[in-house]
Amino acid sequence: MAHPETPIVIGVGDIKNRSTALADAKEPAQLMLEAIQAAIQNASSSEPSKLQAAIDSIDVVKTWTWPYPDLPGLLAEKLNVKPKHKVYSEHGGNQPGKLFDEAARRIARGECRVAVITGGEALASLSACAAAKKLPPPGWTPPSQAVDSVFTPTGRDLGSNLGAIHDIGAPIHVYPLYENAFRAHRGQSLKANHEESARLYAEFSSVAAKNEYAWGFGKEDSEETIGTVGKRNRMICFPYPLLMNAFNTVNLAAACILTSTTTARALGIPSSRWIYPLGGAGTKDADDFWQRPNFYTSPSISHSIDAALSLSHTTKEDIDLIDIYSCFPIVPKLAAHHLGLPITNGQKPLTQLGGLTSFGGAGNNYSMHALTAMVRAIREGKGRKGLVLCNGGLLSYQYVVMLGKEPRKNGPAYPEGDPLPERVGEEGVPEIAVTAEGEGVVETYTVEFNRDGSPLRAYIIGRLKSDGKRFLANHGDENTLRQMASGAGEIVGKAGWVRQDTERKGRGLFSFERGARM
Repeated sequence: MAHPETPIVIGVGDIKNRSTALADAKEPAQLMLEAIQAAIQNASSSEPSKLQAAIDSIDVVKTWTWPYPDLPGLLAEKLNVKPKHKVYSEHGGNQPGKLFDEAARRIARGECRVAVITGGEALASLSACAAAKKLPPPGWTPPSQAVDSVFTPTGRDLGSNLGAIHDIGAPIHVYPLYENAFRAHRGQSLKANHEESARLYAEFSSVAAKNEYAWGFGKEDSEETIGTVGKRNRMICFPYPLLMNAFNTVNLAAACILTSTTTARALGIPSSRWIYPLGGAGTKDADDFWQRPNFYTSPSISHSIDAALSLSHTTKEDIDLIDIYSCFPIVPKLAAHHLGLPITNGQKPLTQLGGLTSFGGAGNNYSMHALTAMVRAIREGKGRKGLVLCNGGLLSYQYVVMLGKEPRKNGPAYPEGDPLPERVGEEGVPEIAVTAEGEGVVETYTVEFNRDGSPLRAYIIGRLKSDGKRFLANHGDENTLRQMASGAGEIVGKAGWVRQDTERKGRGLFSFERGARM
């Protein structure tokens, strides 16, 4: 028998506005409202109006699309409710899991009765409006600040830190650093690695093609299409071509409604709709990626998975269903490796949605769709326990949530807190050589490409042979750039020389030949 204050998910909703016609442009708040209304209907309450009126908690994942003065308050007004709890999250793809876990905890403590967690993006519509010079779009909520462009994670200001000095710090730069290091650590060839990534994302595309809420619904990209680099699939940052990068220009929203078993009965919600949150945990690695112990593991992923499994009294073998955030192939690869699962051709697919390339990178809110999909899959009998891994930043923030067909069998109705510290992975971080000089070895690297397919710039993380200190650098000559961009041989572990740029203070320049210059 479930504890009277056992939290449950009773309703989920997903909304997709596939049209990019200006007349059809809906702002994120409207898409979220529609997702909440869909979730209310999905709960199958005998009195949906009473369920809506009982909403006393609203958490909203921060949207990239539009600056709102008070988005949780705006949604409360549209729903005609007065919640005692309202939160608008920070940026980060971990936020859906974090907000979901915290809402379940509040319900278990009796601090709220009915909690809504939602988020959404309308970047496809906003991009269409910008192209037509219709910013701000007519009829949208007045923004809290001037809007004169469309947000993109690759266009943000990198600041003035060590990464920025070397023009590195966007997601398209950092995730490839991990892919290259993970490949070299496993002793995998460049060809085998590229084929593995293409096969993985072809499997993801196949899932998205059958998912009615996916931006790429009905369109399936083959392994050959994803793996072939050309004009329509140009290299972005080695080793990832376009079809291995997140696609963010979507109009998607999702919502989950949580309550307690007691409230669900009072609202006439049949137990067949109930899905049980079993536990959640999350943490982060160092904000500065160069301050991490290595680039072939993610301590935050490993710790978050292990803690969520422990809290929910679940073994790795007990997991039936999985969705791993997948802005780039390296995230599901690292998580699968830690779980002891095959990266491709596994009996347990690593996604329920299809990944951020094929399903669509719904800003910070991708994993809200994973939570709704997991609820549906468990309801439909596809498995009894599901794991959702939410990733954010530069492989920075993680949150893992476990869901089940049955309530927790041991301990309290829900875990009382996240057992993890705010930050992990602080051991084994090498000292940084801010003004590195001398012979060094490549620890990992990537190369950014121009739109015409020519290499633009190399980004190197290396270790000095003299003292083992870590350094950052760009390529110091054209031959080094060409070698790194060619994909002809393994660069990780290769020796060269780093010197300081005489024109840009703090910028390291790396060459395979001593004394080579541009």
